[in-house]
This record gives sequence, structure tokens and C-alpha cells, in this order.
Amino acid sequence: MANTIITSEWILRGKVVMTQRDTSLTTDQKALRINLDRYKYGSIVEIGAGQEVARRFFQVGAAAGTIAKTMSAYDMSVSDDIYGHVDRYVSRARLLQMLDKEYTQVVERLTDVRPRNTTFFAYAATVTARSFKQKNECHGWIGVRLQLHPGAQPSDIILHVRMLDQDNAQQSEALGILGVNLIYGAFFNYARPEWIVEGLSDELGSDRIEVDLIHFSGPYFDEVENRLMNLHLIRSWLTRAIVFNPEGEVVVPGELLYRKPVLVMRGSFNPVTLVNTDMMQAGLSQYSQVSAVDENEVVALAEITMNSLVTGDNVDDADFLARMDLLASQGYTVMISDYVRFFRLRAYLRRYTTKPIGIVLSVRDFDYVFDEKLYDGMEGGILEAFGKLFPDNTHVYVYPARPKGQNGFDDEDLVTLSNVRVPSNLQLLLAHLVANQKLVAIEPLDESHLHIDSSEVLEQIQRGRGEWERDVPAGVAELIINRRLLGFDTR
Repeated sequence: MANTIITSEWILRGKVVMTQRDTSLTTDQKALRINLDRYKYGSIVEIGAGQEVARRFFQVGAAAGTIAKTMSAYDMSVSDDIYGHVDRYVSRARLLQMLDKEYTQVVERLTDVRPRNTTFFAYAATVTARSFKQKNECHGWIGVRLQLHPGAQPSDIILHVRMLDQDNAQQSEALGILGVNLIYGAFFNYARPEWIVEGLSDELGSDRIEVDLIHFSGPYFDEVENRLMNLHLIRSWLTRAIVFNPEGEVVVPGELLYRKPVLVMRGSFNPVTLVNTDMMQAGLSQYSQVSAVDENEVVALAEITMNSLVTGDNVDDADFLARMDLLASQGYTVMISDYVRFFRLRAYLRRYTTKPIGIVLSVRDFDYVFDEKLYDGMEGGILEAFGKLFPDNTHVYVYPARPKGQNGFDDEDLVTLSNVRVPSNLQLLLAHLVANQKLVAIEPLDESHLHIDSSEVLEQIQRGRGEWERDVPAGVAELIINRRLLGFDTR
């Protein structure tokens, strides 16, 4: 007998186990596979953008084997009568009400009459699609609650999505595809949650739907690290940025940033040091004065770009979680993005707010901003890039540094916005940006930290305890040592 080569499967105890996600199935093929499985049975309820998910299951045939009920309670009074009152109809709270009601109902009514091997589910969506009268923000919450084994307690997968198509019909179609992808992935890829994430964009791509939050919960997903799954949204091109609150929970950027002044500190935070904390506090003070905003209203973000998380060809998950934990210990709201160019970050923030935007960076990273190679491929090069960075109420705040020399430190070593060096052909551009307060110098609150270099601190951490402990906040040092983070004591 000839040998059989299995490229995407392997054999375990007589069963074929997939080692690569099957990307060949169309949306209709996924819906039909679920319909033909007589043991998967549940309800589909959709508010907003029609009933496209249910339609997909009906149009492929055999839907009677899958769907117990479909519904769309558009009227607010009707919706409240069914699910209870809620302050916002397109919200996570309403979605959870829908899932609770529909899942409980299908289990209570059908457990005794369905085959014993049935696994019940409820799919729900509450969205606001393109309005007939206005160009509104098109977004929504969708989710599935399901049994992954007969009789088991249910598990949930919840998403927040933005619809990017320009008309209602296209948005509805995209939501139908997304819903089928979610239900299919939940049932058939539950053992590989990263495959569920990747499968969301099947037959959609990244230009029709953005998923900026995903949350796994329930007994089967107890061991799923939701922060990593949300990071995987960026890796899978489902979104460009994810935001975490100080508790490590993912938050919807539009809800956090809506009509708020925003200050972003860009850095690697590997690890977060005393110079970072001084940079944020000094930057916030300077930003509040220049932009005339109340510090208490400002959303302050510590932003890490994806390229700083990559080791070799892969994202270092352990390193990412360590940085998240250390920043969270200091109360930071953290943004992870794949925006390399600064103007892309500004454009992302401008989606949600018309208030002032501030970007804080160290003068140590100034070379990067004025590197013309960064803007290769842009018709206007660096001039176009700066034009897109500063078209409105946006400023970049530059924090000084004191590079370490052979003879220690002295006042002449201090590098600030006023004496930082850029290529000679860009000196007049720098002068123009400074004169027009597009680039603003930050006055440090504590100059004793200006010598700290995070790369040197990281190297010292990997040698064990030492002087580096004085260069990071006390809580950060304690976490690094107790949990052996960032390669502590490995050299």
C-alpha cells in the first residue's frame, strides 16, 4: 500500500486531528454543514441590518434540522417587553440579555423532546447599520452561547464589530457572513480559539468588517487568555488596534475615546521605567496647558506597536503579557496597534474624537520620526506624512533625555527638542514645526531619571537583581522578581 501524506491532519487514537484550519469552505458550505448535523440546534435573533444570518441557513436547505426559532424585535417597546429594559439598545448589555433569554428558552423547551446528544445554541446580534437618512457610525455587538458537549454548561463568544461597507445592503450581507463564520467556528474549532478568530474574516477580508473586541467565557474557555485572543485580532488583520483597561480587560475604543481629549505615549515599555511615568505625567501637564483641557477629562494611553512585540517571525506572547501586567500595575490604559507611522495613529484616534490629540515620545526616538525612509512609497514623502499628522488640533510632545557618556552625566549631555539633531536637509522643517507648536518640548518633573535607558534596564534584569530595581517603579520591580518576568535572572 502506498504511503499517504497528510499535510493538514495527523492521527491520534484512530481519529483524524486537524493541524491546519480548513480555509476552503464557503459561507454556504459552512451553513449547510451545520444544518446537516442533526445534533446542533438553536435560535437566531437579530436586531438591525435584517436577518442575514438566519437567511444564510435557510437558503442552503435543511435548516429545519438546525433552527428552532428566528426573530428580529426592531420596535424598542417590543424588544423591552421580551428582553427587559436597557439604556442602550446597541450594547453589550442588550446582547447579553438576548443571549440569556434565547438560550434559556431553547434549552428549557426542547431538552426533553430533542435527541439526547443535542448541543443547544443561541446566536444574537444587535447592530446599527448604515442609516437611510444619515452617515452614522455603523457598529454592533454579536455573540453566540452554546453547549460544546450534550448537557454541558454553556460557553460564550462575544464580539464588537464595525461595518465598513458604504451601504446598508452590503453591511447586512457582511454581517450574515460573519455570523455564520462565528457559529461555525464556535462549534467546529472550539479547541483552537485562535482558529475561531482567523475564521471570522473568511469571505470578507479586512475591508468590510472590523472586529475590535472578542471575549471568550464559560467552562470550556476557562483557560483561554482573552488578551492573547484580542492580540490575535491584529495579527489576523481584523483590526489595527486593541485597547485594554488597567484591569486587563478589552474595551471598545469608540466607547472609551468618544469626544474625549486623548494623550498617547508611544514606547516599547520593555519594561516600564521611572522615565516613562515621569514622561506621562509631564506630558499630561504640558498637553493640558497647550490644549486648554482639564487633566481629569483626558484619556491617557500607553501605546505599544506590534513590531516591538515581534521576536523572529512571531509575536512573543509571554513578553506581551508581561508588559501588559507591568503597565497595568501602574494603572495604565494600554493600546496595542500596528501603526508604524504616526499619522496613521492620529487618523485612528480622530475616528472617535474631535478634541485635541497629543502624542508623547522620547527624544531618543526622534531619529525615527525624521527618517525619510519611513515614508518611502508616499507621493509627498515626509512632507505628506507631517501634513497628515498635523492637519488639525494635534501636537507631538517631545521628552528630553540624557544619554550616558564615558564620564557619567552632566548638564551639557541633555538632549532636548531645542538641540536635537536631524539631517541637515530637514532642519528647516523641524524649525517650522517647533515655531508653529506642532512639536512641543516637555519639561521633565524629575530630571534624575533622564539617564534611564529601557534596553539597558532589560539587559540588567536578565542578569538578576541589581541597580535596575531603582530605575523602575517599586511595584514593577516586585512583579518582575516574583514572577520572573522579561527573562529575569536567565543569564
